[in-house]
Amino acid sequence: MTESWGGIFSILITPFTERLDLDEQGLRRQVDFCVDAGAAGVVGPANASEFATLSDDERRRWLDIVVEQTNGRVPVIASVTSGHAHAAADLARYAQHVGVDGIMSMPPPILKPDEAGCAAYFRDLAGAVQLPVILQNYAAPLGTPMKASALARLCGEVENIQYIKEEVPPEPRMISATLAAVGDACQGIFGGQGGIYLIDEFRRGAVGNMPGAHTTDVLVDIWRRLQAGELQGARSTFQRMLPLMVFERLYGVAVYKEVLKRRGIIGSSARRAPGPDIDDDDRRELEPALQQVESLYRV
Repeated sequence: MTESWGGIFSILITPFTERLDLDEQGLRRQVDFCVDAGAAGVVGPANASEFATLSDDERRRWLDIVVEQTNGRVPVIASVTSGHAHAAADLARYAQHVGVDGIMSMPPPILKPDEAGCAAYFRDLAGAVQLPVILQNYAAPLGTPMKASALARLCGEVENIQYIKEEVPPEPRMISATLAAVGDACQGIFGGQGGIYLIDEFRRGAVGNMPGAHTTDVLVDIWRRLQAGELQGARSTFQRMLPLMVFERLYGVAVYKEVLKRRGIIGSSARRAPGPDIDDDDRRELEPALQQVESLYRV
């Protein structure tokens, strides 16, 4: 419970075969890529992992593979967001059993509990394990945003709620407001949203960010430059990333998988989650954005 986390915690993207089965070897390669790229931890199966499309057995198998492949090299954070506290607690206990280092969750996405219901959910979840819990505060409609004051009360009351992942817009301002509210009751706040506000988050006091895994090496480099006080260098690299980040805002997982496939980390860009595919017109604009980023790769 005393370990401090920070830096780039990569959200692993769930690779599928063309038949939409879980690609276990692709997931293992992705773990190795993230560790070699300097990730401070790996996370999932979360939103970017298409967790809502996975069966209960697949989520457990996913965690088995990631814990085994990581082999203690970096912390593994299990995302256990579920339709009810009982289901989330069951998955959290399983994750603890197989050896994860922490738990992360949003409130139940379908039930949309009120503030008291969200608090009860996280108390139940935290009470089910003896691990640090990361509370993911995510924007509607998928998330159920919680106010900074409510987050502060929970962190003060429940010992093992130790971190917050803040993704409620305007996210950088919410990080400032939440930090001011929680004070020493929380070990730190991570940003999200694919790292698009990474520099602003860092300057406001975020301890790290949880982006998709596909450009881990580049985001690690930006974060390290920020820590070293090299703001101009961090901004220069970040600005070269921006065209790709713009595409990610439009097409999400489809872009993550396109990049991972192009990098030889996964064999297929197939996905279960709905949403538009990348067409030929998109590729004409995506290609120069990818070329601009590829020269920044370190792994």
